[in-house]
Amino acid sequence: MNTADQYLKAIYLIQEQENGPAATGRLADALDVSPASANEMIGKLEGRGLADHEKYKGVSLTDEGIVRAREALRNYCIIERFLVEVLEVEEFRVEARQLESVIDDNVADRLDTIIDRESECPDCFDPEADVCTLLEAEYPLADSEAAD
Repeated sequence: MNTADQYLKAIYLIQEQENGPAATGRLADALDVSPASANEMIGKLEGRGLADHEKYKGVSLTDEGIVRAREALRNYCIIERFLVEVLEVEEFRVEARQLESVIDDNVADRLDTIIDRESECPDCFDPEADVCTLLEAEYPLADSEAAD
């Protein structure tokens, strides 16, 4: 997953939460980047036909952008599941965020053959909790993560 995919995933999740366009400031906060960096990438996504940006309203994904965002989210879910189910990593969210930018579709597909991913993925992902709801039911939060 590359940086553009991380932006698409974040925009998609914010759109789902807000039931409308993603505000640039909220996107920048979600990705821990400056608003200027977020605006620059939004411009690139718009140039590729993946997003539409309206000043003062926010950014929305095009149909193609939604498809790419859902693929990125699916890969993220695969990474989370692999970390929990196979490697038994307790701080799986932190690790998944670090790995999502370096794991491409081929590696994600290979990891997917190892894990027991649910068919409803990526619709099982809860953006507020930043985790697959099915996974969370199987793997409760550690005390340190619950405090975040």
